[in-house]
Amino acid sequence: MKIEKLHHIAIICADYQKSKEFYTEVLGFKIEQEVFREERNSYKLDLSLNETYLIELFSFPNPPKRLSFPEATGLRHIAFGVKDLDAWIHYLKSKNIEVEVARIDEFTGKRFTFFNDPDNLPIELYEL
Repeated sequence: MKIEKLHHIAIICADYQKSKEFYTEVLGFKIEQEVFREERNSYKLDLSLNETYLIELFSFPNPPKRLSFPEATGLRHIAFGVKDLDAWIHYLKSKNIEVEVARIDEFTGKRFTFFNDPDNLPIELYEL
């Protein structure tokens, strides 16, 4: 048995329009499909990056909050590779998004930083 690839990451958001704008207009994901599932009172937004399907963004009425800080057991964060970390940091700050000070991975020597999506889901940018 062999897993072939990562298929997608599912994210449940509290404010659908705010998160949709964040992932599409700020991070640059492309909308592949958007559906409203009436029986669940829920949107499902399929997002791709560089022609690769990556994120399913869901809305549900009154979802419980997820603990991100302090770090809890389970999925810790999502990470995206970027070519110019400094340009991304500048760009995110221009959108009034708080970004951590860049750090260096002690094992690879590569730089990375973290910021949060509208629901405080940690997102890492890792310089390629």
